[in-house]
Amino acid sequence: MDRLRKFARSLKHALRGLAYVLRYEKNFQNQVAIAIVVVIGMFYFNLTRGERVILFLVIMEVLVMELLNTVVERVVDILKPRIHPYARLIKDLMASTVLLSAILAITIGWIIFLPHLRIRF
Repeated sequence: MDRLRKFARSLKHALRGLAYVLRYEKNFQNQVAIAIVVVIGMFYFNLTRGERVILFLVIMEVLVMELLNTVVERVVDILKPRIHPYARLIKDLMASTVLLSAILAITIGWIIFLPHLRIRF
C-alpha cells in the first residue's frame, strides 16, 4: 500500500509539472497545438499503425526536449545573481536541442504525410 501511495504522490508531482508548462510555456503550448493537428491528420489520412507510432514518438520527443529546455532555463535562472559567461550559451544549446528535435519531427511528418497529400490533392 505504501508503494501505491508513493506512486500516486509521484504522479501528482508529474502532473503538476505538466500543468505548469501547459499553462505558462508558450512554446510548449504551440507544440501541443501542432501535435493535436498532426494526430487529427493521422486519423483523417488513415495512416498505418507504424506511421502513427513513428509520429507519436517524434511528437513526444519534441515535447520532452521542450520540458528539458524549460528545466535547464529555470536552473540557469536560479544562478542569475552570479551570472556566468556560459549561462547564455547553456540556454542557447538547450534551445538548439529543441530546434533539432522539431526539424526531425517536421521532416518525418513530411515524409509520412506527403504521399497522402498527393493522392488527395
